Amino acid sequence: MHVLIIGCGAIGSYYAERLLSANVDVTVTARSSHLRALKQSGLTVVHDGETRSHRVSALSHAELVQQHAAHDFDVIIVALKATHTLRLISDIGQWLKDGATPVLSIQNGVDNERLFAELLGKNRVWGGLSVQSGGEITLPGLATTTGCFKLIIGPWPYSATLPETMQQLATIWQSQGVPVEVSKHIQKELWKKLIVNNGVNPLSAVEQEMTYTLTHSDKYKHKVFRAMQETARAASYDGVGISDAEVEAMFHLIKTFNSIKTSMLIDLEKGRELELDAILGSVIARCRMLDSPASTTESLWQQLTSKPIPESLDALFVHCLQ
Repeated sequence: MHVLIIGCGAIGSYYAERLLSANVDVTVTARSSHLRALKQSGLTVVHDGETRSHRVSALSHAELVQQHAAHDFDVIIVALKATHTLRLISDIGQWLKDGATPVLSIQNGVDNERLFAELLGKNRVWGGLSVQSGGEITLPGLATTTGCFKLIIGPWPYSATLPETMQQLATIWQSQGVPVEVSKHIQKELWKKLIVNNGVNPLSAVEQEMTYTLTHSDKYKHKVFRAMQETARAASYDGVGISDAEVEAMFHLIKTFNSIKTSMLIDLEKGRELELDAILGSVIARCRMLDSPASTTESLWQQLTSKPIPESLDALFVHCLQ
């Protein structure tokens, strides 16, 4: 199997390393000093204290388009920050469109798949999410990660049948100790992940606290739960029903996670763009469409930007909400 992973950050690095350990032909994309290190020294992942290193084919997006066609790969995995999805489509959208290879998004949020489906058609889009996973690029070429890194993948938004290639990919990861669930209802799974993300990511950045403190402290846990409830309400706009009992179960689940520094807090500390639209904005826009504002999520948005929520936010998501 030939696999392309677009975006070799911490999440992309972990899953790339597990495929490389199974002798899969893997190509990754990266940029800047990280790309140079990958080319020169290969990829190293330190996962819960265990170090693994591999040589890997690493390319910039420009080099990818010059050296390969999309049909050179059996699966294309997008592991970029959601803030980069539109830029990716602008950069290599035509390259993707010219092929027939399925595209698997394992990004935060619930709208990346919609954007890829607008470009490629639903039949080429797979959704995915990584749960109980954390990490960062600690040095160029080096990812430090923690957690079980469970993957849930499936045809987007849902399907009665599962592609053979998807099953093969899942089996390869499973052979390397990665828990993989293949779902026929991936859209609901994506919303469940967003419920967790919207519960802890924004508040962790506002308060600069790790997840254990947020879910166990009387000062924060009620705000986490309200943000989760608002996300479940937003899901109903997409026709996805998530019960109160399911929200309660997800809150209990994140209380039992290893305490991690969320991706949004890491981005804040490193001065990078936050995934506000993908995490908070998707919830705010849908709740506004339902005429039931997400007051906790809106408050977190304002604290993270020190600016009012733009009046044009609803319009920003119209193409994703239709």
